[in-house]
Amino acid sequence: MSKTIKLRKGLDIALKGEADKVKSSVDAPDSFAIKPPDFHGLTPKMVVKEGEKVKAGTTIFYSKHSEAVKFGSPVSGEITEIVRGAKRRILEVRIKPDAENVYEEIGTLNAESASAEEVKNYMLAKGLWPFIKMRPVDVIANPEDKPKAIFISAFDSSPLAPDYDFVLHGEDEAFQAGINALKKLTEGTVHLTVRGGGAPDSCFTNAKGVQLNTIHGKHPVGNVGTQIHHIDPINKGEIVWTVNAQDVATIGRVMSSGQYDLSKVIAITGSEVKNPKYVKTSIGTSIAKIMENNVEGDNVRYISGNVLTGDKIAGDG
Repeated sequence: MSKTIKLRKGLDIALKGEADKVKSSVDAPDSFAIKPPDFHGLTPKMVVKEGEKVKAGTTIFYSKHSEAVKFGSPVSGEITEIVRGAKRRILEVRIKPDAENVYEEIGTLNAESASAEEVKNYMLAKGLWPFIKMRPVDVIANPEDKPKAIFISAFDSSPLAPDYDFVLHGEDEAFQAGINALKKLTEGTVHLTVRGGGAPDSCFTNAKGVQLNTIHGKHPVGNVGTQIHHIDPINKGEIVWTVNAQDVATIGRVMSSGQYDLSKVIAITGSEVKNPKYVKTSIGTSIAKIMENNVEGDNVRYISGNVLTGDKIAGDG
């Protein structure tokens, strides 16, 4: 049964530089990277070496502690460098993209008619499983676990966050296909939480097979952990899984098309940005060309993610 929650506490921080509701394109980036430290507790085992050619969807590495969890290349190209840190810890796997993307043949899957085991095996083999995170600890979900529920937050309340209704406009079929897949992974409920006063007609409000919850209030109202606490708290011994709204659409798009398409719409925001906007790019892309000639000021800090919890990166990170 759907729930409506109203939070009294919280704070919305007003910052300058909100992105205009326009989707733009930029020149193809010179490099991509997969960064294992982005995944808490991950120890990667490399499958490819420097100098090897890969296609979009080729397995780059897998998790040492769960060999079934694979990570695919976001683009086709050449592995140019495996960047290592202290104790030879892998920090980045850098890829020089081809002029035209070439995809691995991974096949399609209709999640609605497939079994739970077929959906899980497809997502593991095709590099889609890392999109699923486990709570109460924010690590990649263990495919052997049985979550009591899966949570998806349809909005982000952090400062200058992207508008998911705008970002996923026109992605109704892909989003629903992703929902159909996630439904097979739990015997419990798939919770989809929207913000009170949001768009009345979107891929979120039209989604089928979910419990659509509404939550009112100020930040951190968009944090999935806050939503879990108020809608279906985690008791001792229980786990829930969470998936980002854009990643739900990615899962559905890959399953429906058979192409490892990790395209994503990001918001370029901040007071130092000349033209705050939305840009369609891909997971792992370098920001060098995205930010080229679009930043003013000498002392600029680049943050991947939101300004409260994001990671500081270099101008070509």
